[in-house]
Parts: sequence; C-alpha cells; structure tokens
Amino acid sequence: MLRLWWPREEKPTVSRDARAREGSRSPAAAVLAREEGRSPVAMIAGYLARVRERSPALEGSRVEKKIARCRSGEGERGRGRWRDLTLRIGGYLVLRLNMALSRIGLAGLAVMGQNLALNIAEKGFPISVYNRTSSKVDETVERAKLEGNLPVYGFHDPAIFINSIQKPRVVIMLVKAGAPVDQTIATLSAHMEVGDCIIDGGNEWYENTERREKAMAEIGFLYLGMGVSGGEEGARNGPSLMPGGSYEAYKNIEDILLKVAAQVPDSGPCVTYIGKGGSGNFVKMIHNGIEYGDMQLIAEAYDVLKSVGKLTNEELHQVFSEWNKGELLSFLIEITADIFGVKDDKGDGYLVDKVLDKTGMKGTGKWTVQQAAELSVAAPTIAASLDSRFLSGLKEERVAAAKVFHSGGFDGVFDSEPVDKKKLIDDVRQALYASKICSYAQGMNLIRAKSIEKGWDLKLGELARIWKGGCIIRAIFLDRIKKAYDRNPELYNLLVDPEFAKEILDRQSAWRRVVCLAINSGISTPGMSASLAYFDTYRRESVPANLVQAQRDYFGAHTYERTDIPGAFHTEWFKIAKQSKI
Repeated sequence: MLRLWWPREEKPTVSRDARAREGSRSPAAAVLAREEGRSPVAMIAGYLARVRERSPALEGSRVEKKIARCRSGEGERGRGRWRDLTLRIGGYLVLRLNMALSRIGLAGLAVMGQNLALNIAEKGFPISVYNRTSSKVDETVERAKLEGNLPVYGFHDPAIFINSIQKPRVVIMLVKAGAPVDQTIATLSAHMEVGDCIIDGGNEWYENTERREKAMAEIGFLYLGMGVSGGEEGARNGPSLMPGGSYEAYKNIEDILLKVAAQVPDSGPCVTYIGKGGSGNFVKMIHNGIEYGDMQLIAEAYDVLKSVGKLTNEELHQVFSEWNKGELLSFLIEITADIFGVKDDKGDGYLVDKVLDKTGMKGTGKWTVQQAAELSVAAPTIAASLDSRFLSGLKEERVAAAKVFHSGGFDGVFDSEPVDKKKLIDDVRQALYASKICSYAQGMNLIRAKSIEKGWDLKLGELARIWKGGCIIRAIFLDRIKKAYDRNPELYNLLVDPEFAKEILDRQSAWRRVVCLAINSGISTPGMSASLAYFDTYRRESVPANLVQAQRDYFGAHTYERTDIPGAFHTEWFKIAKQSKI
C-alpha cells in the first residue's frame, strides 16, 4: 500500500488508481492500491509529476534529489515488513510511502539473475530487484506478471531498492566477476547498515571473495560467496547452491535457500553451508573444472562413434538416450541425446553438424588447472579438456594444417578395418564411465587439498550430495561418490574406494581398446587418454621418476633419495660417467 500526501492547498485528481479524501486539519491523503508487480518507484514518479504540475514552485530536480536521499525514519515499525518513507519540501509533507518490505533483494538482472529472482518469488518470498540498466528491471517485473503475478518489485534507484528490503537486509548480486562486483558492492553498501548482508552469486575467484568478506566485516557488513550451478534453467526451477563465508549471513538466508535449491527426493535440498572464507566460490570453481572434463569426455565418445563407427545422428540420439537410462544417467548425457535429435531450421540436416567447432570459455576451467599446479595435485583430465578448448579456438590454423597434411597423404581420419558397431558402442560406454571416475577423483582431490591448506574442513560426501540435483554435472554417479565418502570420510582418492576400484578394473580392457582404436585412427582423445594415463600411473608401485630425479641431480645438484638408505644424496654423475668404462 502506498500512502501519498498532498500539500494542504492542493487537491488530487480522483482516478481509478486513487481515491482522495480531505482531512479537516491535515493534508489530503491519496491511498493507492499497489498494482501487482508494479514498482513503487514508478508510482512515486507519476505522483511527483502531478505534484510538479500543481506546484510549479517545487523544482523537479529538488524533488528528485530529496527522494533519492529518502531513508526509513521514525515511522519504521521494528524489523517487520512495513516501513514509512517520508518526503518534505518547503515545510509540506509531500510524500509518505508506507510499503510492505521485501524479504530479500537481488541486483544484476541478466538471464541468471532474472530467473533466480523469479524462483525466489515463486517460493513465496517477496523480492526487490535492481539493475544498472533500467530496462532489465522493467523486463523482470513484466516476466513476474506473466508467470503468475509473482511478488517481484522493481527499482531504478539503489537507495530506494535497499530501503525496500526488511532488516537485516540481504542482497544477492549476480554480476560479472571482477571489477563489476566491486562496483556493485560500492553502489549498494552506500545505502546499507551494520548487520546487512551481500551475497555474490557469480563465478568469482575465491581469493577476491575472501578479500571482500574481510573488507565488509571491518565496516560491520556480512558477506557470502555463493556458487550457483544449473544454468538459466536451474536458476529458475532449482539450482545447486554453494554458499561460503559468514555463517551468520548464511543463517539469515537459509530458509530461502532451502526452498529455492533443487530438491532431490532421497537427499533433500541441493544446498549446504560449504565453509569459511572463499570455500563456496572455490568449490563452484572445481565443480566447473569437473564439468569441463565431463563435456570433453562426452565429445570424445561422440567423435569415436561418429568418425570410426560411422554412426548417424539418429543412431547417436538413440545411443545416448539409452546410456541415460543406466550408469551414465546425467544432465549432460540427456542434453547430448537431445542435441543429436534437433534438425536445422535454417537448412537441411541436423543442427549439430552446422555448429562451428570452436569452444568458448569463461575462465573457471583455467582457474582450476592453475590451482592444480599451485597445490601440486595431478588433474590431467581437466587440464586436457582445457587444452582441447584452446586448440579448438585455433580454427583457422587447423584448417591450414589440414591442407598441409592432406597433401602428404594424411586425411582427417585414417582408414581402419570395419568395426562391430554394437561392440564399439559398449566399449565407448565403458571407457567414458572409467574416464569419468578419474576426472571426478581429480576434482575431489583438489577440493581436499585446498580444504587442508585453508582449514576449511570441507565434507566431500556432502558436496557430492548437493551436486545430485540442479547443477550441470548432476548425475546418478554422484550418489556412488557420496556413498564412497560415507564409507570412508578420509578417503584420499576415489580410485581406491573398493567399489570404484572394481568398476575400473571391470572396464579397463574396453577403455584401452577405445584409446588404441582412436590413436590408430588418427583421432585425438586427450581426456580419455589422460584419464587412462592417470590410472596407470597411480596404480603402479614404481614409475620412471627415478630417472628424472637422477637427471635433476646430474645437471642441478638437486640431490635424490635412495630406496635402500635414508637421507639425501648427491652424485657427481658427469665425473663418474667419464671415468667409467661402460
């Protein structure tokens, strides 16, 4: 409800949106019924326009400046959902705004922001929304109307936006990582109070989150970095949420997150408090690295089936649809099957064949590989997937290289003996599953190593649980991972879990056949090959690293350890080699 007060000598025009009545000794009041979804700012603007029309002495700029500075005052009713905002000009009580406060606010209304706002509203939480570009605000409010008159209220002014939220205020940001986050924090925090909370829901570098949390704490604000996975569909209907940072901030919004997150029947809401500092953003970053690996492995399976097995798109659609009923059941396998079934609406054939083979990226995969290097944790499958994206970007160079090698007798795929399609399909399925185990093992090891380094005490089984729904890597496979960590919370590698170890052993022959077939056919399978190399290296008691360490001691005197005597040793290899008769 908006209560608008007119100057004593003026009388408002009665319209269908307002009823006017005069008080005997007080200003006349116009009581407007808020239209569903209509921004209070829009109604205020219309009201002020009529005030200017009736009272030319009230200069518009003064009015606008005054309303921009409007704060909740003595009329505020505790921490409830109602607040009075007042505006006086020239001694007159020109405006009194009595409005229901929103439970939460959201700033940043690109696709993810819009969809998350609508999701929150649909779950019964009135939400205020704001965007630097006003048209996005109006677009979101209009969507809220069309999708069921959801309680979404738009604001074009950051001050009024903040003051439309009940205390302690909670505002989610969904803006581009880096400088835009700092700029948005500066804009919003200028109007916030001690005890209020800002949540960054973007893909942010975890150390930036820790820096911001510390800075916010120094001025009395709470801060969370929250990974949001699931894309636009997940944001609208239920994402996987990974909040980390202030536990007090998490408790302020826990009731909302539990309802907004994806719901898995046997596991509950796909959200949990991740841990301190930047843990939420770090976990989301590794989630995305695993996602890179998953997508690369699926692409390699597709390449082998199409290029060597000569499967058509119709057959590929059937194969992936069938795979999605078994151990590979997952969101990515499901959408891959869908993709193979989509025909080109702008030409002949299937659309997938017209998509340029040049993969984009936003940086989280690169961050994951950088962290693997800094933590000295092997993540070859994820690194191979990143390298494959780099190489895909060299489209012009690859076209030129293909011409060079074609002239030398090398075509894209080498001719091979006819293959048994049914056998190949089953082998590729097994190779994909075994490679997937290795990719997830690498991601979990990264999280485990960082948790130890930072003292986060992250629960890997709980992470697997919240990834079972809503997110891009959601899969039935994650239930096996959760059970592995339930069996042994201190499990240092998924490969040595008894059940996963058996699954890899049962599939290794098919895995090797697929990698060998790809190599002999001139097809690169960097993800599957890296996964197989990871497994073969990890399972061997002895590897040729002894020679590498001897080389390091030879040219750099880096010393080495012996297998039979404790301690560090250095040998003058050059001198001894020259004296040797061998």
